[in-house]
Amino acid sequence: MDTPDPTMSAVAMLDSIPSDQPDFLVDVEVDRPTPGPHDLLVHIEAVSINPVDTKVRMRAGKQKHPKILGFDAAGEVVTVGSQVTLFNAGDKVFYAGSNQRPGSNAQYQVVDERLVGHAPQSLEPHDAAALPLVALTAWEALFDRLGVTQSSTGTLLVLGGSGGVPSALIQIARALTGLKVVATASRPESAEWVTKLGAHEVIDHSKDLSEQISDVDFVFSSWTTGREVELATLMKPQSHLVLIDDPVDPNLGAFKQKAIALHWEFMFTRAMFNTPDMGEQGKILNKIADMVDRGQFQAVTATVLEGLNAANIMEGHRLVEQGKTSGKIVVRI
Repeated sequence: MDTPDPTMSAVAMLDSIPSDQPDFLVDVEVDRPTPGPHDLLVHIEAVSINPVDTKVRMRAGKQKHPKILGFDAAGEVVTVGSQVTLFNAGDKVFYAGSNQRPGSNAQYQVVDERLVGHAPQSLEPHDAAALPLVALTAWEALFDRLGVTQSSTGTLLVLGGSGGVPSALIQIARALTGLKVVATASRPESAEWVTKLGAHEVIDHSKDLSEQISDVDFVFSSWTTGREVELATLMKPQSHLVLIDDPVDPNLGAFKQKAIALHWEFMFTRAMFNTPDMGEQGKILNKIADMVDRGQFQAVTATVLEGLNAANIMEGHRLVEQGKTSGKIVVRI
């Protein structure tokens, strides 16, 4: 690939502006980043937009300088830092990156090699870009937080099974564990989808879950507020609950009597705190890529927008905020 220009195009926020207002994101021209010793400089080929993108936009406030958003990305390595050992120029990669550095809504991005995986050979960049954040969150929730192993038995309940992370979790659990996977869904099309992904059973989360299932060993929750007693009732004593949402004033006492272990999963923790095991994320992504290429894991792309510009990224934010799509919103660059 040719050496890039010293500047690049990007899409950025200047202030926390609601998506029903015009120009809540803007096109900008900024300096192309320079990779540090452990960094890759990646030419971005596709990005996907997640709920966290919209949350960051609305929480960040007024910016002194344009703030480039975006996490999920797929692209090609242009140059590598002096201490990089895992990648070479020309490698196809995918990653979710860090929330402490400029994001992926740009022509180029620098990212620590430890957070990066080799992209699945069987996927186009726009499908590969739909995977990292949801796959990493699901994998960490299942294996690192819940402590599940390949030999684990019992029942895993996945709330909101048709969502991005739950869809990934169902596939990983079915492919790599012996758990019985029960997913929740309230619409026929959602129930059909989670069954296609591999859920053994589907129950209706618009009704009391504790009247439909009991003696659950592991629970994954992406919306927990108001469900604490319901979840505690259906779970076994000394079982495990992992959540990825931000429950308001959670009733943690509901879990005390059964000594239920509560875990939070936050995919950015390793990068935020530069943990000694930060490189696990790159390893996880490589495992996900292998699963994809073996037909054990599928990308869930709902909408593909063409071209890196503020209009497309804004449309992606609006679609995510509406919450009516099944699958990821992807921008092909």
